[in-house]
Amino acid sequence: RSPPSSSSLPLPRRCCFHPKGLQIQQQPFHSLLPHPFLFHTSTMARISQLALAACLALASFHADAFTVTHHAPTTSTHSHSNAPSLSTRRSTSGLIRQNQPLFLSSTADSKTSSLKRLPESAVELTLRIPAAATSAAYDKTLAEVAKSVSIPGFRKGAKIPPQVIENAWNKNGGKKALKTTAINELCGELIGSALKDEYDLEPIGQPTLVTPAEQLAEGFVPGEELEVVIKCDVWPEIQWKEVEGQEKPYLGLKGTYKRKPFNQERFDAAMRDLTERYAKLEPYDDDSQALVTGDACKVNMVGYMATSDGEKGEPLPDAASGDDVEVVLGPGRYMEGLVEGLEGGKVGETKSVNVRFPDALKNKELAGKDAIFDVTILSASKRILPEITDEFAAEVRPGLTAESLKDELRKAVDGQDAQEYMGARNEALAKAVSEIMDVDVPDTLVTNSAREKYAMMMTEMRGSGMADEEIKTLISPENFIKYKDIEKPDIIRDFKVSMAVDEIARLESIKVPAYQVEEQMQSLKDQATKDGQSTEDIDDEQTRRKVESTLERRMVYDFLADGADLAVEYVDEEGEFDEALMEKLAADSLAREEAEKEAEAAAEEA
Repeated sequence: RSPPSSSSLPLPRRCCFHPKGLQIQQQPFHSLLPHPFLFHTSTMARISQLALAACLALASFHADAFTVTHHAPTTSTHSHSNAPSLSTRRSTSGLIRQNQPLFLSSTADSKTSSLKRLPESAVELTLRIPAAATSAAYDKTLAEVAKSVSIPGFRKGAKIPPQVIENAWNKNGGKKALKTTAINELCGELIGSALKDEYDLEPIGQPTLVTPAEQLAEGFVPGEELEVVIKCDVWPEIQWKEVEGQEKPYLGLKGTYKRKPFNQERFDAAMRDLTERYAKLEPYDDDSQALVTGDACKVNMVGYMATSDGEKGEPLPDAASGDDVEVVLGPGRYMEGLVEGLEGGKVGETKSVNVRFPDALKNKELAGKDAIFDVTILSASKRILPEITDEFAAEVRPGLTAESLKDELRKAVDGQDAQEYMGARNEALAKAVSEIMDVDVPDTLVTNSAREKYAMMMTEMRGSGMADEEIKTLISPENFIKYKDIEKPDIIRDFKVSMAVDEIARLESIKVPAYQVEEQMQSLKDQATKDGQSTEDIDDEQTRRKVESTLERRMVYDFLADGADLAVEYVDEEGEFDEALMEKLAADSLAREEAEKEAEAAAEEA
């Protein structure tokens, strides 16, 4: 991003939204955050330079733009953000000059103003500045200029008559330039307090004079009242649309998202494993009965390493053998060959069983090796699995019924697959939330977000091999306006969602426990160390704020999902066509193609 200049007001941190980075559970947390999250300068240098180049090339402010005095907000609802609280009526005093000059304070009660609302959260403010203020502002401008000029016959710090200073400033525009400076100074001092104190509004972006300061200077007389009209974007207010049957409009959200079908096979296996744990043993009535799959037996085992010709070799360590070992004849339970070798055996028999130890065995001397066991069957039992009844469910946990047990197990089994599609669920919720918000998004916010995206697109082009000279030809106001028009609907929607999420967190008192933030912070640092990156370059304060913001968003989306009415469309992964995604990719591709055509045309003209 471009650093703030004297002609631009820094965008609040709140405007840097990432509405789709919410798939956190069961994934490495660091993978869900925007790439330069760890802020390594070696990674960011190229991106920052391109972003700066794009923003500087696209900055086309009016000559009559002036800077509103800006301070960090004094209060904040959420600790992760330095932006003001997103309440319906905003109450922080972040954009008001805290220590106004005496000439402004003394005339504050006498100045008057009027306000006209404009589309896209803009206003037109008319200020009627009293005579005392215009005189004081001009005197202050002269005093500042006197410090920077050397006038023969006057020592440094001496009181110099205004006419002398005006004549000395002729090469810099003379009296008109001084008046222009005084007008801009007045507007810069007064607009913040006028909007905040009188209209409870917070200016954002770059205010501009409807009549340029240079033109106003022609009729400006210090010591006489001055009327100026200023156009400015202001922070939008949240307005919820009324939803029939809902006291809170964000509850009962409706939407649809797609995910793969429920894994019934995994559910059946989980239910079988649960009943296996509660199996009852019924001893054989007849010791001549042969063991079958599903039965259990107790055995003594003596093991030997297998020789190359399949004979018994050296005895295995005692840990690999044992007495009164319970064996359940089921697939995948033990080392390969043991269950198969015992099937058909009878009580009292000793069977020679060939096995192979697992390759992943901790004991590397035995891992993957062949062995032979002499197994004596001491007793045998039939295993009886319980039926899924209310009585069985109560045995698993008091209060459970057969149906509630199945529901819980179904949710647990489906959790992993559902988490994979959490992003699709959140996207459906975001779409629904954006449709119940009635918010005018200021063009300042749209423009700043589009600039960041445009600069990132230039960076991606460079990464794909495009030469810097070609990239420079793409950075033009015309190309940017085309790109902004394409991205504007998505930017507006994302901003609405960002405001809604923060407001819902405030209204519902959703806060992230401190220990969760610290756990994720440590996880990020551990991952950085694992990847061979230095943790010294991590900005702890900024990273902690982003971590908390991401976790809070996840909590808000989970809260919304609990009360939502979302329809799930189960689809097979293979061959699924995402029409919305393809439209978005097509729009991005169109923007790039148009930018490249502009570059080619510019190259031909050159």
